[in-house]
Amino acid sequence: MSKFYIKIVMAFSVALFNGAWAVPAFAQQDPPYWASIDEPEARMRTGPSTEYPTMWIYQRERLPIKILARYKAWRKVEDPDGAQGWMHARLLSAEQTAIVLDDQKKIQPLRSGPNKNAKVIWQVEPGVVGKITQCENGWCLFDVTGRRGYIEQKSIWGDEPLK
Repeated sequence: MSKFYIKIVMAFSVALFNGAWAVPAFAQQDPPYWASIDEPEARMRTGPSTEYPTMWIYQRERLPIKILARYKAWRKVEDPDGAQGWMHARLLSAEQTAIVLDDQKKIQPLRSGPNKNAKVIWQVEPGVVGKITQCENGWCLFDVTGRRGYIEQKSIWGDEPLK
């Protein structure tokens, strides 16, 4: 076998390994941890393989997901309604999001600061999903497509401490 041929095969193997088989770095975290759906359509299955039946088809990109366990490239997940099943890691993102709970079945205020006396600058309905950051003292900065404000942690699912 020529050295040129070996180099081509090696280059192809490295490219294949780094591209098709790679999983996100966050996917190697020890569960439990938070993630979000990163595709327009994602299937939750009854087991960690495409051979298992689909339980749910999610058509909600950025929906928060709790990662409960890991098996190879598969993650056992829990959705905001408590349904548990398996999703492939390539369907998930490390971006932490949250969903506004409908426990009180009312619109929740987004405030200019992390306290109840801060001015209400936006309002969000139950079911709205947004990116969360700066979570402390019972408040999170909640960003819904560029509209940002602070929301009480008790009003969202996707940030309670894990472990």
